[in-house]
Formats: sequence, structure tokens, C-alpha cells
Amino acid sequence: MIEVYLFINPLGGICLDAEKKILKLVTKEKKKVQFRIIPLVNLQTVQMMMHQEAQTSNKKQEYNHVFETIYSASLDYKALQLQGNRMGRIFLFKLQEAVAINKRKYSPELVQEIIQTIGADEHMFQLDRASDFVKDSFASDQRIANEMGIKMHPSAVVFNYSCNRDFGVLVEDCSSLEVIEDLFKTDSDSCQLHFDEQKTGIHRERLHLI
Repeated sequence: MIEVYLFINPLGGICLDAEKKILKLVTKEKKKVQFRIIPLVNLQTVQMMMHQEAQTSNKKQEYNHVFETIYSASLDYKALQLQGNRMGRIFLFKLQEAVAINKRKYSPELVQEIIQTIGADEHMFQLDRASDFVKDSFASDQRIANEMGIKMHPSAVVFNYSCNRDFGVLVEDCSSLEVIEDLFKTDSDSCQLHFDEQKTGIHRERLHLI
């Protein structure tokens, strides 16, 4: 069995690309794969988003705004997950497309529009969104990220139990799908984690054992 944890910005376009690529890989994999997409909100991720948006005025006010926006979008996603992981993913993809690609401003109205578009239960969403369970679930996700040493998004952690490993491999940036594919393999060379930097295009400092 294989477990994949993908830590993302729920409003990020780069993360959306990584999600789709890894989901495609998971879908075609013959071995059993548990795939979790986990929203990540910490100092580094907020600063990354501020840098991407090239905001330069009131730093403290901007930080608080960006933090609250990512946090709110994360709770939206967690609430939709309670209507099924597939529904949660569809919502997440639509939200990221709207904000990161179509440059729409995140707002409750946008969230409502997406919920209606994908056919989710809006009343159930409102109840779940306000629940302590969703907030606790999000907090649990952040503890997992902290325990795994996640500092940036997108970052993936892969546990391949078919290789008899008692550790996971953290791949930061996720720009190279070849690395994730190699971590899914169970031949002796792949299980020894022999990566070709030239082939994968990813530097070894982006790979960590956890």
C-alpha cells in the first residue's frame, strides 16, 4: 500500500497543477493508494503568497488578511470534504481555478457560487462550516504538517510500504512528477531511492526522509 499526503495552498495555482498531476498518477496506479490533500497555513506559506502577489504596503495588515483568507478557504474545503472526498476535491479545484487562474477575489459569494455549480448541499455546508469539528480537523492537519516538517507548498510525503520502508519521503516543490512516480515503484533500485537529478530536474535538498 502507498500513502500520499499533499500539502497545498487552497487558493494556489501551482498547487492545483500538482494536485491534478498526482491525482492522475494515483488513479492509474494498480497498487492501493490512499491520497490526502491537506491545506497548509503557516508563516512561510503566507509569506510565499504575499510575495507572489507582490504586496508592499502595510505588511502586518497584509499578513493578517492573507492568513485569514487562506484559513477561511481551508475551512471551506474541509467542510466540503464531509460530503465526500471527491466532492471536496471538485470544490478545491474550482476554487483554485477561480482565484489563481481567473483572478477572481476570494469571497463567501464565490464559495456559494461554486457550491451551487458543483451541486453540493449548501445547507449542509453551512452547518459543517460553522462546526467545531471542521476547525478541529483543520487543526489536526496543521499538527500533521508540523510533525512532518512541512514548510512550503506544494509538498508531498510518500509512504511506500511495499518497499518495507519505515519512513516517508518528503518532496518539496513537487515540480517533478518523475520523483513521485519513482516513489511509487517497488523494484529493488527504486526502493533504494536512487534518484537521477538530471532526469527528474529536482535537487536533493528538496528531498527529505521523515
